[in-house]
Amino acid sequence: MYRMFFKRWIDFLLSVLGILLCSVPMILICVIIVFDDPGPVIFCQERMGKEKKKFRLFKFRTMHVNTPNLPTHLLENPDRYISRVGRFLRKTSLDELPQLFNILCGKMSFVGPRPALPSQTDLIAERDLYGANDLLPGLTGWAQVNGRDELGIKEKASLDGEYVMKLSFAFDVKCVVKTIGCVFRGDGIVEGGAKKADLEESE
Repeated sequence: MYRMFFKRWIDFLLSVLGILLCSVPMILICVIIVFDDPGPVIFCQERMGKEKKKFRLFKFRTMHVNTPNLPTHLLENPDRYISRVGRFLRKTSLDELPQLFNILCGKMSFVGPRPALPSQTDLIAERDLYGANDLLPGLTGWAQVNGRDELGIKEKASLDGEYVMKLSFAFDVKCVVKTIGCVFRGDGIVEGGAKKADLEESE
């Protein structure tokens, strides 16, 4: 019942509340981004959603406008492309706030496997083994609180599979609580790529 009904309603209600509470901070972030590096404040990227249907994921832009359109780990010296405010937004995960609108629209959930890039065919294939591609992708997930950018493809997919098996309200709460701790500690963040340079995203 939770997976089929209550999870979506909780996502909807909490995303509305989150947008209302974070509206002023999000506006301030937009202003700071423009002053720091004039250009679009929102970064949109195609990701794989539930049942491998593509959708547009939103983030605050954390890289300079002249950054090549490549995954971070494929950039030469990626640190030089990250803006000053972008470095802070990434470290605190505030760049993820616009995904509240993805959750509101039903393209994402607060908790679930992080949405893969269409080019991450190895990760998508591994997730198929566990049924993880059948869930809405999440703002955070079990893999994110157990290694995040430090994880390899097989490790991440296995943890996503564990989430599929344990999915419940209590387990989602556990993921959220652990996420808060990880954000404050800055755990698992590896700028410029993931373990063995096999993941992750452009922004």
